Amino acid sequence: MSIFAVELAYWQETILKLLFAFVAVLIPAGATVNLYLFKMVSFMQSRLGPMEAGPYGSLQLVAEVGKWAQKEDIVPARADEFVYKASPYVVLLSTFLLVLVVPFGPDAFFANFGTGIFFAMAVSSVSVIGILMAGWASASKYSLLGGLRAAGQLIAYELPLVLAVVGVVIQAGSLNLQDIVMAQHNGEIFGWGAIGNPFILTQFVGFMIFLIAVQAELTQTPFDMPIAESELVSGYMTEYSGFRFLLFFIGEFATANIFAFLGATLFLGGWSIPPFLMDIIPGLAPELDATGAVLSEGGNSAAGMSPWFNLIGPIVMLVKMLALTFIVYWVRFTYPRFREDQLQKFAWKVLIPISLVNIAVTGVLKVVF
Repeated sequence: MSIFAVELAYWQETILKLLFAFVAVLIPAGATVNLYLFKMVSFMQSRLGPMEAGPYGSLQLVAEVGKWAQKEDIVPARADEFVYKASPYVVLLSTFLLVLVVPFGPDAFFANFGTGIFFAMAVSSVSVIGILMAGWASASKYSLLGGLRAAGQLIAYELPLVLAVVGVVIQAGSLNLQDIVMAQHNGEIFGWGAIGNPFILTQFVGFMIFLIAVQAELTQTPFDMPIAESELVSGYMTEYSGFRFLLFFIGEFATANIFAFLGATLFLGGWSIPPFLMDIIPGLAPELDATGAVLSEGGNSAAGMSPWFNLIGPIVMLVKMLALTFIVYWVRFTYPRFREDQLQKFAWKVLIPISLVNIAVTGVLKVVF
């Protein structure tokens, strides 16, 4: 890990990565909950939202966390205690594993895997195990129904989620997320490279499928049948209280942010900015070799980029993440809930066939052009 030519020891690098991982997961989660869940949705529904805790309700999230942390942690008498207590940590583990492969700059990443997007799609399914653990171990019919519904839904929508990403992988020619960012940054649209080639333009169908599948993976409305307060009370979380319920809450909103980071990386150019802006802003032009090509050292396609992107990149990613999570919360409070049969048919009969057609068209165009 080398940022601005500062070499760090392994133990220093590990501590910094752990701290940055907590920041990358928890701070954006708190920001989006306060900005969107408390305020934006309130304005959409012609109300003020929370106003009592702090100036203009700005400390409401702190009050909520404090409230749940103080509540009694109750374990049902017939529950499998170990599995019951472990399940929220398994769900949250999936979120922290996802953030590992998200690049925030040329050298600002936790792990630069050659198969980074494959790793991300694989670990995103770990949360299914935690949800099933919660539903089964709670010894409640409501929790069990919610857990089974969630497992069926998440498995169904993981397929279009993965298939939506395949088009991006074909176009970029790599599973490495840094390579995908640089493919968008260095790409051209009919020979015009002023804005690069963000894949949202050429993979718009894949982008829409990705957003819909993410909405379902998060069990957000209109795909919230596994929770369904009106009939299942709160689904697989029915028997949870106190700090463990808070962990489920954090996992839900933090995962929304991490998926938004992934979406920004895959379709919006990630941490990079359009090339014409780099020519305008001093110090951001890439380093070139004698032939005029961007330097690429050690197999890192982003090696020639200005080190300033290690500071600018996280800000760029935050802005793009906020734009995508806005869509998630907008849809959540706009559409009615799907029935269980409707959401399954939508995945298997609509999203998966469209994503397969998108892959076929992308492959043909890749070969032709």
